[in-house]
Amino acid sequence: MTATLRLVLALALLAAGCAGHAARTEDARTALDAMQPRRALALLNDELDVARAEELPEDMGGDNALLVLDRAMILQQLDRYDLASRDLEAADKQVEILDLSRSSADEIGRYLFSDEVGPYKAPPYEKLMINTMNMVNYLVRGNLSGARVEARRLAVMQRFIRERDDPGAHLSGPGSYLAGFTFEHSGESQQALRYYDEALQYGDYASLHEPIRRLTAQASYRTPRIRAIIGEPEPEATATKQAAPATTQVEPPAGAQPAPQRSADDNEGEILVVVGFGRVPAKVAKRIPIGLALTYASGFMSHHDRARANYLAAQGLVTWINYPELGRPRGEYEVPGFAIDGRWMPLEGVLAVDRAARRAWEEAKGAVVAAAITRLLSRIVAGEAIRRGSGGGVVGALLSLGTQATLTAADTPDTRSWSTLPARIAFGRARVRSGTHWVWLGARGTAKRQRVVVRPRGYAVVNLTILG
Repeated sequence: MTATLRLVLALALLAAGCAGHAARTEDARTALDAMQPRRALALLNDELDVARAEELPEDMGGDNALLVLDRAMILQQLDRYDLASRDLEAADKQVEILDLSRSSADEIGRYLFSDEVGPYKAPPYEKLMINTMNMVNYLVRGNLSGARVEARRLAVMQRFIRERDDPGAHLSGPGSYLAGFTFEHSGESQQALRYYDEALQYGDYASLHEPIRRLTAQASYRTPRIRAIIGEPEPEATATKQAAPATTQVEPPAGAQPAPQRSADDNEGEILVVVGFGRVPAKVAKRIPIGLALTYASGFMSHHDRARANYLAAQGLVTWINYPELGRPRGEYEVPGFAIDGRWMPLEGVLAVDRAARRAWEEAKGAVVAAAITRLLSRIVAGEAIRRGSGGGVVGALLSLGTQATLTAADTPDTRSWSTLPARIAFGRARVRSGTHWVWLGARGTAKRQRVVVRPRGYAVVNLTILG
């Protein structure tokens, strides 16, 4: 046996002893299911090899960035928003949406052993949610400066996703809503209107109509959606000048009467609530028959590889494929509640993050299964190479079978995902008299009652995150 083949087998045996990401987070997810977030936090700290949530791991590479993302949402559930912000920002620097940093060794490992080798490549919706959830962390603390930074990071990611017509683009709505709120209360009316208009592309947020009416008295930004809300006619095109594109800044047409505006009462402010509940489906390792796997992967494999896999299946040499599958979400049928000073208030814009996770997975599923089949074929080739290198015979056959068995055991499907994202997110918003108010939020059998002080022309943001 050559030194190269010995090295391949040694690496395979080492990989075989490593549990997948789903196994590393299973206990923490079980604790969340039992409504024990503090235990879940302790378990993730153990996985990160840190003593307390105040510590970041020395190495943010590998799975650690994803574990820090998971920890951030648990910290948000525990109302530790400063630490949740720090974790999201630290992980955001490590988690990639385009996988440009793989070394050749990573590619070999991915090809031979597992998709769970090399840097984590996040689906676009997860990158959007990093900035969205971090805006919540900043707004709850009244930190508009930090929220503006996250809003601008979100805008960069939104442009990237729109340029590629990604199916996860609709998750821009909640982030745009929060960004608009951030810039409105930062006194930047033009920017606020832009973000509110983006939010309305993805959801009918009735609570945005009144703020838009107020903001258009101070800013010139217009689109057909905004004009419809404020009752302003579309500008007429003339023979010498075309109407401005819908997404540009234009002044109201000459002679147009502004829509009735609600005066900003010096003794009023507003309350915004964000309720995140349940949990997106986690990835789990699964085995499926080779025939079904080929059906999933047919559009992502070369004719040669398909023919070779079908031949091996017909010979009975290949029967099963290991690949990652999505489990079940939690809390998708929950109905959250919201009240101010004992008066029930509406919640709107319930975002189904779990459905976005499902759509993203369905988009990627064929390619993932194709990669699993390709790895299987590489194992057969490795076994045949060892058989020939040993001179054939009984010893060669045993070495061949041993190599294939070892590589099969080492093939851990990539079960990495941000599994502590809420399955659903809802908003509530109300104008109130300045002063002290009591906000009640409820979801998944858990309630929060919080006292807030709203200053004249100010705001308060209350969040409830329940990941069970």
